Amino acid sequence: MSTFDTDGTYEETRRAWDDASHKHVREYGDHLAQARTVRLLPIEEELLRPLLEGAEVLHPQSGHGLDDHALIRLGARSVLGLDYSPTAVSAAQRRADDLGVPCSYQVTELPHTGLDPSVADVVYTGKGALTWMEGLDAWAAEMHRLLRPGGHLFVYEAHPLVPLWSWDAEETWVRSDRSYFAASHVNDTFPARGATEHQRTLAQVVMTVLGAGFELLHLAEHPDPFWKPEDQVPAAAWDGRLPNAISLLARRADAPRT
Repeated sequence: MSTFDTDGTYEETRRAWDDASHKHVREYGDHLAQARTVRLLPIEEELLRPLLEGAEVLHPQSGHGLDDHALIRLGARSVLGLDYSPTAVSAAQRRADDLGVPCSYQVTELPHTGLDPSVADVVYTGKGALTWMEGLDAWAAEMHRLLRPGGHLFVYEAHPLVPLWSWDAEETWVRSDRSYFAASHVNDTFPARGATEHQRTLAQVVMTVLGAGFELLHLAEHPDPFWKPEDQVPAAAWDGRLPNAISLLARRADAPRT
């Protein structure tokens, strides 16, 4: 159990995700086919391509692990995926083994991984990762510890404003049950099942990364969401007028800031 789980929400969320991860097992054949050709988003490829040749990559909250195959295709030497869902880890490892790619996976309860320090050249994460992390300060400090000097942290994640957008097809409105400055909210899309999402403002995300001892190299906001629910009518919030994602690239500094 996480040391941050003072009210039981972490364990409830972990169970919800492990249950939802059975989707990766049911759709194993489809994911296997996708893994053969999957690519990262254009902005990800642009930023990561110069960093990945021969790199050892760490992917915390790796989920189904499809992006790991794209990282290998871009030049990474290996990828180690960490996730707290045994179901997700098992499916991702089976797929990597079936395709003979240098990706390995282990069940890990973040933020503290138990790994040796300085084991990675690049940390790659996001696409529905940080919102499930309660102790973001501890997470950022751990990512700094795991990176080699000069290593890079890359995040492509939902914009912190996304929980506020309605998914109405005709008109965008701000949900009356959500606040940009709230600490958390209960997820009602995927995985649902009572899972708790932890919120931060964009300023809080950036300052947490800087405070952990990283140098910010890139920060951008993007109009397209990284994920859309299956069978969902396109929402007005996705028409290009509002931010739905962020990309962040930072480099490990010599020592954490005090």
